[in-house]
Amino acid sequence: NVKAGEKKRNKYQQAWVEANPDLKLEEQSDWKRTLAREFFRPPFIQFYRCKNILIEGLHIQNSPFWTVNPEFCENLNIKDLTIYNPESPNTDGINPSSCKNVHISNCHISVGDDCITIKSGRDLQGRQYGVPCENITITNCTMLSGHGGVVIGSEMSGDVRKITISNCVFDGTDRGIRLKSTRGRGGIVEEIRVDNIVMKNIQKEAIIFNLFYSNVPQEPVSERTPIFRNIHISNMTGTEVKAAGGIRGIPEMPVSDISINNVNIQAETGFFIQEAKNVTISDFIVNSDKGPVLDVRNSEELYFDNVRTMEVNAEVPVIRMENAKNVFITNCFPMAGSAAFLELRGAETEKVVLQGNYLDRMGTKLMVAPEVMQKSNALILLK
Repeated sequence: NVKAGEKKRNKYQQAWVEANPDLKLEEQSDWKRTLAREFFRPPFIQFYRCKNILIEGLHIQNSPFWTVNPEFCENLNIKDLTIYNPESPNTDGINPSSCKNVHISNCHISVGDDCITIKSGRDLQGRQYGVPCENITITNCTMLSGHGGVVIGSEMSGDVRKITISNCVFDGTDRGIRLKSTRGRGGIVEEIRVDNIVMKNIQKEAIIFNLFYSNVPQEPVSERTPIFRNIHISNMTGTEVKAAGGIRGIPEMPVSDISINNVNIQAETGFFIQEAKNVTISDFIVNSDKGPVLDVRNSEELYFDNVRTMEVNAEVPVIRMENAKNVFITNCFPMAGSAAFLELRGAETEKVVLQGNYLDRMGTKLMVAPEVMQKSNALILLK
């Protein structure tokens, strides 16, 4: 029987209550006891320094902390898991840390934190161990509620590399693909491939690379400086998305060698690029309610091909740049109605090259600020 004000129990909860009549559970009780420093919540399943592991066909519910957490392991096959956790902090789904040769497939995850997170240690301790998380495949998974669909970091001080994420659906997560770190972590995230992803009802960014996960003051480049490089995303769709996303590097170590290809996202806001280098974006459609499709600041060596929107906005350009260098924009065919195709600002903007674009439908093709107009090499138009 359910008393007034109580939540209705499912059959598993009811069976547990009947088998344990003298014990009572409080919602999020593990988290509340952690805050009170009564005890630290344990992972539900944790393998440590193990090899040749198969985790298959489990239904796991209400983990107090990370649900499946192999550490320093090799040759793992994790498949056909169903994970349901409450809206409580750190109830991640699958978190391999400093592992090698991990295959995650055919899992259904709905949790209170990140669905799948790849880690390799934090700060000095992680760098001293120096064991990367590498050779990881994630495929054919569905993620519902959670802070992120697939996340790398922020604990990545031992490096993360050689990762593929493919054929997944994110429906209702806060973010889709998320890479996060901060000054002080150190470590390198590289050789990442993301392909064939469908997203819906994403509460924040569909794609986000962020080296400002915490607000640590700028410092000289050292082993404490995190690096994101050689990351490639293709064949992605998103609807009912809050923000298409962005790339946020740090001035002393821009995010570099990034490609994003064949992406179609319906979002409230577009995609930003800040402190990045050598970025290629092609066949990129963002239908945003406000803001440009691409908003670029303090970045260089940029290659944009076939960038467009079907949601024109008379108040903003399709592409906006501030302090951008060595930019090549090709094969764009903007619709009439936007404030302009391209807006250039910033005294450091130079060598922005346009070639093969059809701009005749635009009332205003280019908006160039006075500080940019003063430079003879700021804008180059080629046939």
